[in-house]
Amino acid sequence: MRFVHIRRALLLFAIVLGMAALVASLSRPPAERSSTAPPEEPAPAPSTARPAPADNPPRPVSFNAASDERRRVPASRAATLEVSVDEPGNVELPGLGLTASTDEHTPARFEVFPTRPGKYEILFLPADGDARRPAGTLVVD
Repeated sequence: MRFVHIRRALLLFAIVLGMAALVASLSRPPAERSSTAPPEEPAPAPSTARPAPADNPPRPVSFNAASDERRRVPASRAATLEVSVDEPGNVELPGLGLTASTDEHTPARFEVFPTRPGKYEILFLPADGDARRPAGTLVVD
C-alpha cells in the first residue's frame, strides 16, 4: 500500500517536471530554441521622429493681470498663454474651461487649441478672496 502512494507521488512529480521543461523550452527566444537553426539578425530599433528645428519657435502669448490686455491668436492653432500676476491666486479662462494657480514668481500657463473664433475673457481671483477681476482677453480669429 505504501509503494502505491510513493509511485503515484513519483509519477505526479515526473509530470510536473515534464510540464515545467516544456514551458521553459517554449518561453525561450526562438534563436535559443534550436542550435541547428541559423541565427536571426536582430530587428532594427524603431527610429524616433525628431521635430525639425523651427526657425521661429512660437513665443508664449503673455498677459499681465495688472492691465486688461487683448491678444490675438489664430483659430485652430496651438498656443501657450502666460498670465503674470502680482500676488498669489488663480487665473481662469471660463470660456475654455481652464484654471491654473499662480503667484508673483510663476505665471499661470495654459496650452490652448481654440477652434471657435470669439473673445475669451481671462479672470484673476486673488488668494485672499477678493472678487474676480479681468486679467485680459484672448481674441481668436
